[in-house]
Amino acid sequence: MEGTVFSQALEGMKHVKSEEGVMLTKPFLNVCKQILPVIDKFGPAMALAKSDIGGNIIRLENKYLSNPTQYNHLYSMVQEEAKTAKGSSSCADGLLWLTRAMDFLVGLFRNLLEHQDWSMSQACSDSYGKTLKKWHGWLARSSFMVAMKLAPDRKKFMDVIGGRGDVNSDMKKFCTTFSPFLEENHKFLASVGMDVTKAS
Repeated sequence: MEGTVFSQALEGMKHVKSEEGVMLTKPFLNVCKQILPVIDKFGPAMALAKSDIGGNIIRLENKYLSNPTQYNHLYSMVQEEAKTAKGSSSCADGLLWLTRAMDFLVGLFRNLLEHQDWSMSQACSDSYGKTLKKWHGWLARSSFMVAMKLAPDRKKFMDVIGGRGDVNSDMKKFCTTFSPFLEENHKFLASVGMDVTKAS
C-alpha cells in the first residue's frame, strides 16, 4: 500500500470546502468513506460502528444524488428538513450521528498519538467516554463496552494502517485538518436545533 490508510483522506480534505468556504457534500462524504478502511482494521470490535457510519453516509449520499445541484452544499439538505424531520431517518440525524462517530475516531487517533503506553481498548474507551457515551442509551453503551474487549493489539493495528508511510504524521495531519470540519458541523446542527438527539 502506497502511503498510509490516511493518504486518500488527506488528499480529499483539500476539496471539502468551496472557494467561498462552504462545506461541499460529496467531498465531505468521500473523506468519511476513505476512513472506513481504518475501521476495517479493527476487525469485529468496530463492526457495529462501521455499519452505522456507512449507513449514515449512504443516507446523505442518496439525498445528494437525488439532486446534486440543489444539495451541492452539505447543509442545504439539512436546512430543508430541519424544521420538520426529527425522526431517525432524516438527513439531519444522519449528519449528526456521522459527525459524532467521526469525533470518536478523531479522539481515538489522538489518544494513539498522545498516549503511546495505552492499549487499543484504553484508547477506544477514553475517546468513547468523551464523545459518544453521553448520547447513547444503556443498550448502545453495553454493546460498545463488549466490542472494546475485541479491540486488536495496538502494535499490529498501527503496523497494518501504516503501509509504507509515516502513520503518526498522517494521523496527526488528519486530526488537525478534519476536526474544524466536525466543529463546523456541530455549530450548524446547533443552529437548527438538531444537536441534542440521543440514541435509545
